[in-house]
Amino acid sequence: MLIVLDTNVIISAVLSPNGNSARIVRRWEAGEFEIASSPTLLKELEKALAYDRVKKHIGLTTKDLEGLLKNLQLSTTFVEPEEFLDVINEDPDDNHVIECAATAKASFIVTGDDHLLELKEYQGIVILTPAQFLTFLELGKKKNE
Repeated sequence: MLIVLDTNVIISAVLSPNGNSARIVRRWEAGEFEIASSPTLLKELEKALAYDRVKKHIGLTTKDLEGLLKNLQLSTTFVEPEEFLDVINEDPDDNHVIECAATAKASFIVTGDDHLLELKEYQGIVILTPAQFLTFLELGKKKNE
């Protein structure tokens, strides 16, 4: 299964190592699913991690953070969006997430962004909160037991 993690989910995982977003990252690191991203989303993540207001609250050691970023760079399926979408007018940057997911043919977008969540789905790509995605993973796990 291929998913797109919105930047806010990764930032949340870094800020709160015991939260739902961090649990998703750990499950990705355990190989339960794959992540797709794009150069634009990676740049957005690196920029957000450099904000002083984020850096002072990071819940990981510098070494752990560097390891996560390196793992993301090495283990993520990177795609260059094939088309530029204009789906979300309120925050056009959110369109980058949808473009990535559509190009990668992802099954899910996991986000905390209200503009994306309001869509619920885009061309068969289901858009969920981190808590909803964890519930989906648990249901799938129980089904396979």
